[in-house]
Amino acid sequence: MSNLPLRLARGLAIFLAFYALIGFFIVPGVALRIVNQQLALYATEPARLERLEFNPFRLTLDLYHLRIGDTETPQLAFELLHVDLEWRSLWQRTLHLAEVRLVRPHTEVLFDAEGKLNLSRLFAFPASEESPKPVNAEPSRPFPLRIDRLLLERGLVHFQDRRPGETVDFTYDPLDLELHNLRTRSDDEAEAQFVAQGPAGGTLHWRGQLHLLPFRSSGHLELKDLRLASIWPYVQENIAVSLRDGVLNAAADYRLDLAEGTQLTLANGRLRLAPFAVQDLDGQPRLNLEHLDIQQASLDLAAQRLEIGQLRSAGLETWAAREADGEIDWLRLLKADGGATEQAPTTEGRPWQILLNDAQLRGYRAHLTDRATEQPVELLVGPLDLDVRQFDSSGQAPFQLRLDSGLGEQGRVHAEGEAGLQPLAAQLAVTLQAIDLRVAQAYLSPYVRLELLGGELAGNLDVQVAHGEQLALQVRGQASVQGLHTRDTLRHRDLLKWQALRLDGLDYRHGEQLHIEGIELEQPYARLIIQEDLSTNLNELIVEQPTTAEAGEATSANEPPLGIHVGGIAIRDGSANFADFSLRPNFATAIQQLNGRIGTLDNRSKQAASVDITGKVDRYAPVTIKGRLTPFDPLHSLDIATVFKQVELTTLTPYSGKFAGYRIRRGRLNLDLHYRIDEGRLNAENHVLLENLQLGERVDSDDAVDLPVRLAVALLKDTKGNIDIALPVQGDLNDPQFSVMPIIWQTLRNLVLRAVQAPFKFVAGLVGGSDEDLDRVPFEPGSSVLGDAARQRLDTLAAALRQRPQLRLEVEGASAVSADGPLLAERRLQREYRQLWYNSLQRRGQPVPATPDDLEIDEDLSDSLLQAIYRSQLGQPPAGWAELADEQVHDNMRQALLARWSDNPTALRRLAQERAAGIKAYLVDQGGLEDKRIYLLDSALVTVGTTGSVETPLHLDSQ
Repeated sequence: MSNLPLRLARGLAIFLAFYALIGFFIVPGVALRIVNQQLALYATEPARLERLEFNPFRLTLDLYHLRIGDTETPQLAFELLHVDLEWRSLWQRTLHLAEVRLVRPHTEVLFDAEGKLNLSRLFAFPASEESPKPVNAEPSRPFPLRIDRLLLERGLVHFQDRRPGETVDFTYDPLDLELHNLRTRSDDEAEAQFVAQGPAGGTLHWRGQLHLLPFRSSGHLELKDLRLASIWPYVQENIAVSLRDGVLNAAADYRLDLAEGTQLTLANGRLRLAPFAVQDLDGQPRLNLEHLDIQQASLDLAAQRLEIGQLRSAGLETWAAREADGEIDWLRLLKADGGATEQAPTTEGRPWQILLNDAQLRGYRAHLTDRATEQPVELLVGPLDLDVRQFDSSGQAPFQLRLDSGLGEQGRVHAEGEAGLQPLAAQLAVTLQAIDLRVAQAYLSPYVRLELLGGELAGNLDVQVAHGEQLALQVRGQASVQGLHTRDTLRHRDLLKWQALRLDGLDYRHGEQLHIEGIELEQPYARLIIQEDLSTNLNELIVEQPTTAEAGEATSANEPPLGIHVGGIAIRDGSANFADFSLRPNFATAIQQLNGRIGTLDNRSKQAASVDITGKVDRYAPVTIKGRLTPFDPLHSLDIATVFKQVELTTLTPYSGKFAGYRIRRGRLNLDLHYRIDEGRLNAENHVLLENLQLGERVDSDDAVDLPVRLAVALLKDTKGNIDIALPVQGDLNDPQFSVMPIIWQTLRNLVLRAVQAPFKFVAGLVGGSDEDLDRVPFEPGSSVLGDAARQRLDTLAAALRQRPQLRLEVEGASAVSADGPLLAERRLQREYRQLWYNSLQRRGQPVPATPDDLEIDEDLSDSLLQAIYRSQLGQPPAGWAELADEQVHDNMRQALLARWSDNPTALRRLAQERAAGIKAYLVDQGGLEDKRIYLLDSALVTVGTTGSVETPLHLDSQ
C-alpha cells in the first residue's frame, strides 16, 4: 500500500510528460503541416504559415507569419495570431477566449477593371450541397462564443479599384482595434475602440459598444483630415470635373440596430470641408470653397429625417454659363451614364425631411456667362451673403431668409423676409441699388435696334408670392431708373434718355393690375426723325419677328387686360429734337425746358386725365399744352389746348419751301390750337398768328401750291404786319372720309407798310461809331465765337439800338465754303474720333467723362479710329493703297474724309445759324436788348473778306 502514492506520482509525471510532448511538439507540428497542406490545396496563390506554437497547459495558440500571395506584397498576411483559451470552456459549453491578438495583419483589397475582387479568388473550395431545412424548423441558436479581449495591432489595408476611369488607390496604416467582453449569447455589449491612419495623415477613429446577435452598436465615429483625392475618381465617374484640393473632417455619435430592419441614428454630428476646389478637365476653375462647417447635425434613417443645427460657409466662388444651345454647362459636366442604371433605393410614400435651423453663407461669388445671345453676357453675382433660419423641407412652417449680394460692378440686391414651401409662398422686402441695365443689351438686340449706353435700376419693394391654382405675385414699393441713355444702332443718334425716372406707390399684381401713384421724369429727352422715305426713326428700329401662332393669339385675347392706373406723371426740364430729312433743306428744331404734369391715367375708367405742360421751342419761344384726355381711348374724350408763342419762322423754311415754294426770310409764329373729341366727333378751333412774316427767295418744289404766295401773304397781313387765321375743323374721326371745312380768311384787306431802313451810318452816329464797322460781324473761319472786334462792334450797336426802341435788327447767318468748310471737316473728324472712342469705352463698361468732348485722343489711337471712320463713311480703301506706306495711307484717308465733309451744306448752314444765334444771344444777354427786337434771317454762303474772316451781315428794320 505504501507504494501506491509513488505509483500515482510516477503515472501522473509520465502523463504530464506525454501530454507536454504531444502539446508542445507533436500537435503544433501536425497542425502546421495540416494547415499548410490545406492552404496548398485550396489557395489559388502561394500560401504558407511559418510557425505554429501551442501551450497545452495555458491553452494558448500562436500562429506566426501567415502569407497568402506574393512574398513581397502578400494579399493576406499577419505576423502573429495569438489565441488564449480559458480552461472553463471545457465544461461550460462556451468557447471562452481570454484574449485574441492579431499583430500586423496585412490585407490587399483589389478590384480589377471588370469589378472582380481579389479576395474572392484566393481560395477555390469545392461546391457543397446544402440539405433542405425542415418546414417547421426552429431558428438555430448562435454559436456560444465569448472573447474577453480582442486586439488588432498595427494592421494595414491596401485598397485599389481599377473600375473608375482613374484608379482609386489608398492605404490605411496602421490600424489598431481593441475590443472587450464580446459575447454571442448575452445582452451585454462589447466595448471597442478602433483607430486607423489613412492617406496623407488622415485618421479614422471609432469607440463604442456592439452586440453581435442581433447586431447593434452605438458609439462615436470620427474622421480627420480625409483627402478627397483618394476617393474622387468615384465622383468623377458621374461629373466631369477634377479635384484640385479637398479635405474633409467629420464626427458623430451613432446608434445602429439591425434587429428589425435597419435602424440608424446620428447625433451631435459635425462636418467640415475646407478647403475644396474643383476644375474642369481643361484646367479651368469651376468651384472654389474656403470652408463649409456643419454643427449639431442629427439623422434618423428610419424616420427619414436630417436636421442640421448650424451651417457656416464662406468664400465660395463658382463659374457657370448658358451655352449657345441654351444648356447650362454644369449639366453638361454630368455624365449621361454616370449612375444612370443604378439608383439608390428610396422609401415609397414618404420623402425625406430636412431641417436647417441656422445657415450662414458669406462671401459667395458666381461668375455667370450667357452664350445663348449674339454677344455673350457676363455677370458677376457677389459677394453674396445668405442667412436661412428654421428651414423645413416638409413645408410645415415658413423659414426666415436674408440675402445681401452684389450684382455686376456696382449693383446691390438685398432681400429679407420669410418663405414657405407648402404651399409655395414668400414675403420679402427687396432693396435694389445701382443695377446696371446695360446687361439687358443682348436681350434687347433681337427685337430692337437700340443700344443701351447707361441706366441704373434702384428700388425698395415688398414682394409677395403665393402659389395656388395660379401664381399670385404682388410687388409694392417704389423704383427708379437713373441715367438712362439709349442710342439707335443704325444712325448712332441719341433716341431716349433721362436723368431720373421715379415710380412712387407701385403696386403690381400679376395678371390683375399695375397701380402707380406717381411717375416723375427728370430731364427726359426724345428724338423723332422723319427719314427721306417718310418713315420714322422709330419704325426702322423695330426688328421684324416671326408671326405668332393664331392659337396663341386667341388665347391671349381671351385673357382680361391688365388694369393700369397711374396717379400722375410729372415732367421736369424735358427736351426733344425733331427733324424731317424728307425736306430740302433738312428741317430740325428743338424743344427745351419742358415742365408740367399729366393727371390720373386709368384704362378701366372713362374719366379724362388733366394735362398741363409748358416748354420752349429753340430756347426763346414758349409753348403750353393744357386740357384733358383719355389716353387709353383717345376717340372717347379729348379736350386739349396747345399754345406756341414767338416761334422763329426761319426754322420752318424747309416746309415753306416744299409746300409754298418760298423760303422764309423772317417772322414769328403764334399757334393757339384747341382740339375737342367727344365720342369720335372732332371739333377743332385753331388760331394761327404770323407776326412780321417775310418770304425769301423762291424754291423749286413739285409739292408747292400753284398760287401767288407772295400776294396771299400780302393780303393776309393786317395793319400790324400780322396774319391772323382761324381754322375750324369738324368731322367724324370714325369715318376716314370725314369733311374738313375750307380755310376762312378772316382778314381780306392788306395794308402794306414799307419797312423803314435806318442806315447804319445814322445809328453809328448816335454813339460816335462808324457804319462800316457795324453792318457786319467778323468771325474767325470755322468758328461761331465772337472775338474782341466783334464784341466791340456789337456793344456799339446795342448802345445805339437802346436809343432807338422802334428799330429791330436782322441777323443774317453767313458761312463760307472755302474758309469754313475745311475747318468744319477737321472739327467733325476730331468729334468722330472722340465719339467713336467714347462709345467703345462705354461698351466695355469703363469709366468715361460726362461728354465725348472731354476725351483726349492719342496719336497712336487716332490711326485705328481713322480707319474705322473711313470704312463707315467711304467703304474699303482702294486696292492700290495696299502698296503705299502706312503714313501715306493715313494721309490719303484723312484727306478723303476732309474732302467729303468740307462741302457739307448742312454743316455750313448750322454754323451760319450758330453765328446768328450767338450774335442775338450776345445782344440779349450782354447788350440788354429785348429778344423780340432781334430777328434771325436765313443763313447764306458768302465769300471770304480781305481780312480772312467770314463776315455775317446785319440789317436794320422797324418793328
